[in-house]
Amino acid sequence: MKYDILLKSGHVIDPGNEIDAVMDVAVKDGRIAAVAAELNAADAAKVIDLSGLYVTPGLIDNHVHCYYTGGAAKAWAGDFSLQPDYFNFPGGVTTLVDAGSAGSYNFDHFRASVIERCKTKVFAVLNTANYGMASLEGEQFPEKNDKQAYLRCYEKNRDILRGIKIAHYWADDWKQLEQAQELQQELDAPIMVDFGNFRPSRPYDELVTEKLRPGDITTHCFRAPVPVVDENGKVYDYLWKAKERGIWFDLGHGCESFTFRNAVPAMRQGFIPDCFSSDLHALDVNSTLVDMANLLSKLMACCEMPLIDLFRRVTSNPAKMLKLDGCGYLNVGDDADIAVWSIRDGDFRFRDGAGYLTGKQRLECEMTFRAGEVVWDFNARSIAQCYDELPSDYGIKLPDVRVTPKN
Repeated sequence: MKYDILLKSGHVIDPGNEIDAVMDVAVKDGRIAAVAAELNAADAAKVIDLSGLYVTPGLIDNHVHCYYTGGAAKAWAGDFSLQPDYFNFPGGVTTLVDAGSAGSYNFDHFRASVIERCKTKVFAVLNTANYGMASLEGEQFPEKNDKQAYLRCYEKNRDILRGIKIAHYWADDWKQLEQAQELQQELDAPIMVDFGNFRPSRPYDELVTEKLRPGDITTHCFRAPVPVVDENGKVYDYLWKAKERGIWFDLGHGCESFTFRNAVPAMRQGFIPDCFSSDLHALDVNSTLVDMANLLSKLMACCEMPLIDLFRRVTSNPAKMLKLDGCGYLNVGDDADIAVWSIRDGDFRFRDGAGYLTGKQRLECEMTFRAGEVVWDFNARSIAQCYDELPSDYGIKLPDVRVTPKN
């Protein structure tokens, strides 16, 4: 057959290719074979009717924590990380970027025990702290970091590493950022900054308008301590200037790193983060975040946004930001990483760390394909027959036998 799978009559939204129309998507040998209107169903071994549903590239979540084998108790390099395949496919996510859970001393272990053993595509930004996020205290002493080990690790793993991560810094100076910029000079890689807390001596506005360089990333941009709107509810001018400088603003929702008080007025005034990442980890998966589908639904409640612009921030934008080739687009020849969506109308409530917001729509991920394989199928759309249409012995495989009871 010309195609292994034909996804028929779905509304395709592929922001990177500016596609927003009803089209068919064909898959062959785990790759995108065609995206076009009215492909011939007779050419496919399997046809799945997606009428009334939306079809997007598999989503990219550019800020997660998945170094679950790290072994550290109550740390993102350990207990707080999540196994990639179990928590992301239900939200349409097929590509992850681990946001600095590992450093140069333990990245080889992260790669061998997680990245190379899961179906999900996993990239990473490398923490400047030697052991990454094995403890927050380990991120407080940039002068103790092993620069040469960092450079060796980065060069060895350039196929996976996509940036330099600094995080959770408490001191009153810029030393952690300055060290990252020294590495940046040698590696030509973007810096992702997750300070979380700010000080009068290193305020957020100075970070994004003076310190960071074009192409660098500020994550948790709607965190409560970030000055987003003034006393009149107007977005501060410095944020627009930072965007004009080429700074990438990343949502990084997390457990309490997102507030409606910042997000709603900013987004309704047009200040929308470039990327909608989740910061998925063990502390938010069952609380404020849940998954990417819930996060996108929450952001739809924050402001009206065309679906193509919503999905742009979890497909082509993060792909551009971190140079994730082969991800975030429905390009012929790329891995068939695909997500299928429905939109449910109703009255819904979404939460941040303390309050809630109401919305009228909820996105639900119906199916996720990773390299052409169905890895999530919420409503069994890939199953062709009802159970009572199958042979009476279905489900029995040799050497199993079914013995008829005597009574």
